[in-house]
Amino acid sequence: MVLAAGMGERMRPLTATMPKPLVKVAGRPLLDHVLDKLGQAGVPTAIVNVHYLADQIEHHLASRTSPRIVISDEREQLLETGGGTVKALPLLGNEPFFLVNSDTIWLDGVTGNWQRLAEAFDPERMDALLLLAAATHSIGYTGRGDFTMAPDGRLSPRAERQVAPFVYAGAAVFSPRLFEGAPQGPFSLNRLFAKASEAGRLFGLRLDGLWMHVGTPDAIALAEEAILESAA
Repeated sequence: MVLAAGMGERMRPLTATMPKPLVKVAGRPLLDHVLDKLGQAGVPTAIVNVHYLADQIEHHLASRTSPRIVISDEREQLLETGGGTVKALPLLGNEPFFLVNSDTIWLDGVTGNWQRLAEAFDPERMDALLLLAAATHSIGYTGRGDFTMAPDGRLSPRAERQVAPFVYAGAAVFSPRLFEGAPQGPFSLNRLFAKASEAGRLFGLRLDGLWMHVGTPDAIALAEEAILESAA
């Protein structure tokens, strides 16, 4: 599941006429960076949801074959991260699946992070396994973090006045069990993360490599510099 339906307001003025997933970093749209990694990891099919300037995204993806693209259409209503995933569940099947934000870029370490997530996910203990980056050592991130992590990998959301060491890197493995009882309509995945954490079934895996938060126009140059340095 690739989340590509958002309005991209923090990326304006670039997103005044193009959807954020098509903003280019190092010569390639953000969405292609994401899909390339999924294809390299052997993912055969990607469900991509669309809303804002959806025609542009569909046109861009029309010739894509690896992975095969299936569109989840949210033109009538933007459903946010949780509602958009619930709408796509019939397309995703009954087995655990990857989910990724369309603006998430990282440089892998020795072993690809999609492979690491797949190998670490244990459906007997977990409803969700989130890929986490260090809040203080990531490109373009200036927030207060999202989670603390116990020695066994269980996650707790950051309290309101707390600073947390880990930020959700926008990639995860989910069990369909995570969505049992989930509402219809717009809502954030954070709602389900909190519920899974309370049940002791929300886990994290620290990203191996470098995560880049490309949330604003200024962050593009920082990400491009990191990508160029990695290729040198």
